Amino acid sequence: MPRVRAVLGLLAALAACGAVAVLAYCVHRDRKRRGDPAFRRRLRDKRGAQRRPAEARGAQLWDPAKNEKLQELFLQEVQMGELWLSRGEHRLGVEHLSNALLVCGQPQELLKVFKHTLPPQVFEMLLRKIPLICQSPGRRGEKSRAVQVLEEIMAENFPNLAKEINL
Repeated sequence: MPRVRAVLGLLAALAACGAVAVLAYCVHRDRKRRGDPAFRRRLRDKRGAQRRPAEARGAQLWDPAKNEKLQELFLQEVQMGELWLSRGEHRLGVEHLSNALLVCGQPQELLKVFKHTLPPQVFEMLLRKIPLICQSPGRRGEKSRAVQVLEEIMAENFPNLAKEINL
């Protein structure tokens, strides 16, 4: 038994020494690598390459011309919805109002306005239209941000209707 303990102790000491040696080698290589001017240049180039596409995506996200077009589309859809509702064509009015919800920057606020301004039966038609909008396929099968927000609004504010429609 004492020999087994001695052998195990020796193995443990060798393992500890090996771990310290590997750790020391890793620290040595890391310092050598970081001190190399070519490494710093490659790292700077790599970070610059990562930053450029992110800046380009940011430029694409905030395009004033696109923003103005969305505002125009939003106003047009709200006006068309009001026009059809005033003529008694509730189905067409709800269609245009749901399109306005899709391009609206704050759909939750717009739904609150609709709740107070629309007749109850028209507002319910609009609420029933939201899941259909959410189920329509987007580009490459991904949901737009507006659709995600509308799904969250339905789940939070109208849970019974969301369950009934299987949203």
